[in-house]
Amino acid sequence: MSSHSSPKDRFLAMAGSKSVLSAWLASPDPFTQEAFLKADYDFVVLDMQHGLLDRADVRDAITRCYAFGKGAFVRVPVSGFGNASWVLDMGAQGVIMPMIESAEDARVFVKHMKYPPLGLRSYAPIRAAPLAKGGDVDAYVETANSETFAFAMIETRTALDALDEIAAIDGIDGLFVGPADLSIALSDDSRVDIDGERLKDAMRRVAEAAERHGKVAAAYAGDAAHASAYWCRGYDYVGISMDLKIVAEAAELLAKEAKG
Repeated sequence: MSSHSSPKDRFLAMAGSKSVLSAWLASPDPFTQEAFLKADYDFVVLDMQHGLLDRADVRDAITRCYAFGKGAFVRVPVSGFGNASWVLDMGAQGVIMPMIESAEDARVFVKHMKYPPLGLRSYAPIRAAPLAKGGDVDAYVETANSETFAFAMIETRTALDALDEIAAIDGIDGLFVGPADLSIALSDDSRVDIDGERLKDAMRRVAEAAERHGKVAAAYAGDAAHASAYWCRGYDYVGISMDLKIVAEAAELLAKEAKG
């Protein structure tokens, strides 16, 4: 895929699907990770923001993803711009950055995500080049800007007001909606309302802005029904549920069914 193609086209080519689905991993347990890596997800997200993963966990999980032939994206903590560069050096194929609210936030994010001339990412792909390019550092650096993906999370009223400015920044590859946080921000009483009309309208605006700028429209979905709804609304990529939640629900369901 040419580096001159749109971020959306490059992302869909990387994922090999027009309705992209990722697992969402918060547990550092390798056996839990392997269960999701064996399942039919296009890639996995490692959650440093709300999950239990530290740097060593992320480093090892990324290596595990390559062993299973799956891409690894990482959601870093709020304002974790330095972590964005580091997880790329460890071999991550993308970063999801929470609470991007302005074009300036987006520029700072890009600065840490992309090599010059787009950004100022420091030159040290110590794990990325061996994992992604068989140790060819020059090949990795030459293609990294187009083969790694920067997703700006849209979670506030301020971000909604700056949608086009954020989406227009060269180096931002996608807009990622956090429905729970965005619904709280749009509410009058700080309640989560992921099926409310305000959120639906906001998500429509995000998808339209992404389409205008050739970027990926992405969102988190708590279940399969919401994932399907988001795809129907023009979203390209959905991250679904969370490993800890899935395991807990499955354990409870099995016990209930067994006891009748």
